Amino acid sequence: MREKYLLRCPGCGRSFPDHYTLDCPSGCDALLRTVYRERRLVLRDLPGIFRYIEWLPVEGHLKIDAGPVSYESVGLARELGLSHLAITFSGYWPERGGRMETCSFKELEAQPTLLRLREKGAGVIQVSSAGNTGRAFCQVSGLTGAPVVVVVPAVAAERLWTTAPAENVCLITVDGDYSDSIAFGREVCSLSGIVPEGGAKNVARRDGMGTVMLDGTLAAGRLPDSYFQAVGSGTGGIAAWEAAERLIADGRFGSRLPELHLSQNLPFVPMVRAWEAGRREIVAGDMPEAEASISRVYADVLTNRHPPWGVRGGVCDALAASGGRMYAVTNDDARSAGRLFADTEEIDLDPAAAVAVASLVRAVEEGLIGPDERILLNVTGGGYERAAEDLDRYPVEPYLRVRANETFAGDLRDAVRGWLAEQAGVAIRA
Repeated sequence: MREKYLLRCPGCGRSFPDHYTLDCPSGCDALLRTVYRERRLVLRDLPGIFRYIEWLPVEGHLKIDAGPVSYESVGLARELGLSHLAITFSGYWPERGGRMETCSFKELEAQPTLLRLREKGAGVIQVSSAGNTGRAFCQVSGLTGAPVVVVVPAVAAERLWTTAPAENVCLITVDGDYSDSIAFGREVCSLSGIVPEGGAKNVARRDGMGTVMLDGTLAAGRLPDSYFQAVGSGTGGIAAWEAAERLIADGRFGSRLPELHLSQNLPFVPMVRAWEAGRREIVAGDMPEAEASISRVYADVLTNRHPPWGVRGGVCDALAASGGRMYAVTNDDARSAGRLFADTEEIDLDPAAAVAVASLVRAVEEGLIGPDERILLNVTGGGYERAAEDLDRYPVEPYLRVRANETFAGDLRDAVRGWLAEQAGVAIRA
């Protein structure tokens, strides 16, 4: 292979070069995968996530020192009676080396995605988010100058802040939920020059998130027996599975896939219900009273109505391949787990990360994992309290405010077109 990597479709088996490609050219209902020329995990002397650049679908790197940090737990491990609990923390915790200033592992996705887009010359990216993803893309925009269009529910607008002024962000708030934001973002992409970020279809997002598995495995010296993460779309679980398969092919870290233990927050748990029913499709009955359920969850970033569940290479396949499990976590259990983590590890958690900790607590209590198993806990966000003390925050002001189900036409379309024209001469900093 002359190229650094190719894309391969697990449906038809076809391989081809990347042109910011999101779908199989043959029309397969499958998530494309990267196949790298470098088959062994090689680290580079680069900042943050880019130490893993050989397994990222980019050629260059950004000068951003933000990546996952892994360590062996003492406090939480003792409390749960676990001998080998590794924690990979993605957030702001400078004493541990955690430099994700938005306090979320979504920075692992935003950095390689924006760089891949720039290298492929695809256009200006559009991102729909419930909050954390949007904040991460705004942050990278602020640090690099890369223009982005971010669409979020109006109630999530207060989560859109950065630690560097983000002057090239077109923030659109929608008076609805996450699914309404996704629908409106899809319409925005009808404008020439704006391309969808792609969600789970974006290999840069998945391989960026996959560095959690790489980092945790390196810290422990081997692949874990079990991996815990809370999921909204489940893309992080897919990323962990794909990264583990690369590590197995490397040959130095073990030969068995980690069991994926993925959790959602009650009462909105569509993937849990589909998994327990043995279905590859998520049906309406898996999301009863969806809007009301979404409004009642503790971790609303976990409320995706259209996760990549049954698609080839999706969440269902990842769980089946790894012999994994799914957990439905109550708000009370998540809050309790967040307090437990803060008491034992001395850092505050994002609500989604607290859901993951709650699933670990339950797995221990129910004997689903043994005390001597090697566990990797993906803490997908935290350190908000410390970041508020240490860092300046710049709110990202909405460029447009729209109603749910409002058509992207007329003045709205003209406004975004005008913003896009202003970005034509923007110089992006590496």
